[in-house]
Amino acid sequence: MSDGHTPSGGSARLNTGVAHNARVWNYWIGGKDNYEVDQQVGEHVAGMFPIIRDIARADRDFLGRAVRFLAEEQGVRQFLDIGTGLPTADNTHEIAQRIAPDSRIVYVDNDPIVLVHARTLLTGTHEGVTAYIDADVHDPDAIVERASQTLDFTRPVAVMMLGILNFVLDYDKAREIVRRVMAAVPSDSLLVLTHPTFDSEVGGEGQIPAMEFWNENATPPITARSGADIAAFFEGLELLEPGMVSCSQWRAPGSPAAVPQYGAVGVKP
Repeated sequence: MSDGHTPSGGSARLNTGVAHNARVWNYWIGGKDNYEVDQQVGEHVAGMFPIIRDIARADRDFLGRAVRFLAEEQGVRQFLDIGTGLPTADNTHEIAQRIAPDSRIVYVDNDPIVLVHARTLLTGTHEGVTAYIDADVHDPDAIVERASQTLDFTRPVAVMMLGILNFVLDYDKAREIVRRVMAAVPSDSLLVLTHPTFDSEVGGEGQIPAMEFWNENATPPITARSGADIAAFFEGLELLEPGMVSCSQWRAPGSPAAVPQYGAVGVKP
């Protein structure tokens, strides 16, 4: 995908002349589904904030540990993955269905290049269901309505919001999105969330200039938040151990270094 050609099935929304988060993130984790402009911006951001590649990998590793934990230890069989990003290895459905082939996964994204890849690559087991909906995180009611065609909202759902609420710049709106989605799922459902922070105790102060550069040169715009503001997304939920920590350290073996991206899992009472 780095040859500059627009993938078949792309839409008018696909702009390969401007760096886009899904493709830059793909570049940072070593993927091939990105363009020269994504590589240039990704390199510049990495030069300003070298830990960004560590954050990208830590976020991806958190996804794997969280899905395995939910499928194996919590018995979760339904996942609503909002803000899918470009498919790589060990996507949510692959991990969940490896453990429980009857797992049902709905992916949500609104980036056309993600849509093209998802329809091609995100195919699951015969026993389970893997679906993809083209919807925007800013419209949680549409996400819930369309996801309910695949997921049974009378049974627990793991709502995955990894690195997505940082693209909802209005904090009150971001909290309302979480509230509306979690209100639609039953007790024992879970919120799985990661979010970048500028908190200095996890090395986040470098996020601010890097994000300022990003917002001037790439899309969509992004923001970091304090740990206190990120923790408030879990209001009304019960955090599972070890609580909200650097996503690199959440239920991780050994003693990995912290990255300025918090991660947590909360359960709805």
